[in-house]
Amino acid sequence: MSDQAQNTFQYGAGRVRLGVSACLLGARVRFDGGHKRNRFIIEELGAHFEFVPFCPEVAIGMGTPRPSIRLVGEVQAPRAIASRNDGLDVTEALREYSTATARRLDGLCGFVFKKDSPSCGMERVKVYGDTGMPQRNGSGIFARAVQEANPLLPVEEEGRLNDPGLRENFVSRVLVYARWQALRRQPLSKKGMIDFHTRHKLLLLAHSPSAYRELGGMLARLDNVPLEALAERYIERVMQVLKTQASRKRHVNVLQHLLGYLRKQVDDVNRADLVDVIDDYRRGLVPLVVPVTLLQHHFRRNPNPYISRQVYLNPHPRELMLRNVL
Repeated sequence: MSDQAQNTFQYGAGRVRLGVSACLLGARVRFDGGHKRNRFIIEELGAHFEFVPFCPEVAIGMGTPRPSIRLVGEVQAPRAIASRNDGLDVTEALREYSTATARRLDGLCGFVFKKDSPSCGMERVKVYGDTGMPQRNGSGIFARAVQEANPLLPVEEEGRLNDPGLRENFVSRVLVYARWQALRRQPLSKKGMIDFHTRHKLLLLAHSPSAYRELGGMLARLDNVPLEALAERYIERVMQVLKTQASRKRHVNVLQHLLGYLRKQVDDVNRADLVDVIDDYRRGLVPLVVPVTLLQHHFRRNPNPYISRQVYLNPHPRELMLRNVL
């Protein structure tokens, strides 16, 4: 792997840290004493990220095995009680732990939750109403607290990571947030803000051309707005924009934009090859990695200082092969 690619996801000696529901890492912390080991998380993400495991039920003193719990009552503020009506109610303990822990996640750059869990489910968690019938419209108590306390933190459920587009989008967002966190560990400066934005221009363009222009305009007012306040608004907008997956049409737009930087450097034959492979991607005949790899080849032969710093060309570890199926 090139130094350039490595720098997109590793800073100094440490690796980017992800919070993960402990059962997904193979820990036997489920109510039945089992686990939900996830191969993609452990074997593939684990090669590039450092994991911080969490199990709220174990953290509040519930053993393994233990009575299963479910959410009951109001969707926005359900209670966590035993599924078999034995009087066990862990709502307050779970809320207290969740609120306190969610405020101490500054070192994390993303979180992968266990789907359907009354503590860790991110969405569509069963909540039982007065009729005794469940509605899949809730969130786990811990997952809700984490998201409310850390609105910029990229989060996903392990089930949704089976979708190639959601998987690639999540990892990209994690690494953008990690780069922002690295920037914020230094004294905030106009130069640092502009450098961060410059590196991410084409990635932002792939997600939203209008936001790309909006964010550029925001930084054009650096001299007229308090820097800290501007930084907060800027990263809020960046992370909001990146939640929407980049479409094939918008990737094509970026690929053609990149091709424009080679118009004087490549001959007609090579240019025709690039045009053809971008069109093949547009038609769904090849994955995104194919035109990106060919463009990288030509930029290695014809270096461009601006393009060489674009995160878009190396948004995540190549070994994860996230663009091989997009």
